[in-house]
Amino acid sequence: MNSQWITDVVQMQGMNFIINLVAAAAIFVIGRWAVKLAHRLSLKAMQRGKFDPLLVKFLGNILYALLMIFVVLAAISQMGIQTTSLIAVIGAAGLAVGLALQGSLANFAAGVLVIIFRPYKVGDYVEAGGVAGVIDDVQIFTTELKTADNRKVIVPNGQMMNGAITNYSSHATRRVDLVVGVGYDDDIDTVRRVLEGVVAEDPRVLEDPAPNIRMSAMGDSSVSWIVRPWVKAEDYWDVHWEMTEEIKRRFDAEGISIPFPQRDVHVYHHPEAGPARGAASPER
Repeated sequence: MNSQWITDVVQMQGMNFIINLVAAAAIFVIGRWAVKLAHRLSLKAMQRGKFDPLLVKFLGNILYALLMIFVVLAAISQMGIQTTSLIAVIGAAGLAVGLALQGSLANFAAGVLVIIFRPYKVGDYVEAGGVAGVIDDVQIFTTELKTADNRKVIVPNGQMMNGAITNYSSHATRRVDLVVGVGYDDDIDTVRRVLEGVVAEDPRVLEDPAPNIRMSAMGDSSVSWIVRPWVKAEDYWDVHWEMTEEIKRRFDAEGISIPFPQRDVHVYHHPEAGPARGAASPER
């Protein structure tokens, strides 16, 4: 009779386990489908709200991970496993992993800061973390940049955020700073007229703010002039190079000299001094 009772108990427990296993599988499958649906709907809602694409991707991934954790815990709980102890074990394991991956967690935290404060975005030309280039992609751990010579550089977000970030694309306009040296013998009014003409004839130069052309310093071998027109950010380098070339052409045409550093050296010849009076003659 005892054996029959044991058999009945085993069969009952087996049936309960199978039922719970099927229910857990159903919870997981249906829950995963619901999570994907919620993920897609949330992405569409954020896109309609004109959220930043990087923020949409990040928040979508976080939402998907949290909902999947909830689904997995619900499926495990259906199977009769105590989720409280499981959560404690996962927490202890997470602490150990966190201590082992401090650098990666720092990059993760920096990635969150990048997404929240958005010091740069895809397409910006920045100088940060010892690298200068165009932002190709911003991920949660790293930032990918493309340098001017078409190299791909992957920089950890912690390195990007731990120093100064210079974003050359954050504003629509930039100022071109040129310094030109002319000779001391050149006429000031002629130099000013030529520089103002070069700036005024370039259609890419903005009228507001007005260009600034001033004599800035008198150096050892030349008189320095500053030429500072404002242009659109995308025209910066073209204006910088082409205006420098045009200034040189106009200076040559007007006979304005561009001196190079030089130094006058005066050599004095001192005759050899004879023997002092009253000095004894050397012995022969």
